[in-house]
Amino acid sequence: MNYQKLGKTDLNVSTVAFGGWGIGGGSVWSDKSVDVQAVKNLLDAATDLGINYIDTAPVYGTGASEQLLGEALKDGRRSKFLLQTKCSLNWRNDGGNFHYERDGYTVNNDTSAKAVRRDVEDSLRRLQTDYIDIIVVHYVCKSWPVEETMAALQELIQEGKVRAVGLSNSKPADLEEYEKYGTVALVQEQFSLLAPYHGMEYFPAVQKHNTTFQVYGALEEGFLTAPGYVDRTFPKGDVRSKLPWGQEPYRTAIHNLFDVMEPMTEKYNCSYSNLVQAWTLRQCPGINLLTGFTRRETMEDTCKVLSISLSDEDTARISQAAKPAQVTELDK
Repeated sequence: MNYQKLGKTDLNVSTVAFGGWGIGGGSVWSDKSVDVQAVKNLLDAATDLGINYIDTAPVYGTGASEQLLGEALKDGRRSKFLLQTKCSLNWRNDGGNFHYERDGYTVNNDTSAKAVRRDVEDSLRRLQTDYIDIIVVHYVCKSWPVEETMAALQELIQEGKVRAVGLSNSKPADLEEYEKYGTVALVQEQFSLLAPYHGMEYFPAVQKHNTTFQVYGALEEGFLTAPGYVDRTFPKGDVRSKLPWGQEPYRTAIHNLFDVMEPMTEKYNCSYSNLVQAWTLRQCPGINLLTGFTRRETMEDTCKVLSISLSDEDTARISQAAKPAQVTELDK
């Protein structure tokens, strides 16, 4: 495993991070269901592989992901991980801007000081921990002053309940604004071979501020893992049903991309996923790779990417082959 400092902090995190969105289940992941023992097994596998960084959020399964992790992190596991969760999205019905309705809950976005503090307290309870290593503003919002949001987060740091702050679903201008009122350790943003434009726009800003860029969606919820996945269908409400990759002209374009990558899997003795992840890591220095896991085998395969040295020529071939399938924006 490779490790890196998280932004300007002294937190030493594994380059591969464990994503907890999928273990939350619900209609957004219609074919995923895990119990506490399964999560314990996954965390033990992560430790075996050197992964020490977990990401989750209150709304992943409307509390389910945090609750599962809270139970699984008992028996000495909590001390082995840096634990990251989020604030701003809640379903308490006590204010905020409407964000979505799902599984019988209305989720609002609220970055007020009161909401941020309540979010952290709720997460501490569900996660059964005394502190959160990194708290990420899940969706940056303009309805409350950045100064108010960051002041609340700085107070939580002073109280020992939080160690570092991050942003998600933000823009470079948001990083500039938040940095006026404290240190932003990371930005967690959508970036993939099929939707690269937001990340490319963001890279100069994170390098300027020495902020870690944590990628989510590098494998596009599975569509970049294997040719057969592109032909799958998913029920309405599942996050994968909202993506364009299973529809034309994207489906054919992605199959063509896999045709280009197929000989490279033999050349590098790796999976399609590894090639896509290796391409991702080459796009900006210090990228942190957030990947969802529900099986040990997937985790083991993902970690193999750290030993792959993708050539400049193959990186360029993959970039060129992906262009017909690329989009500028995605709704997840």
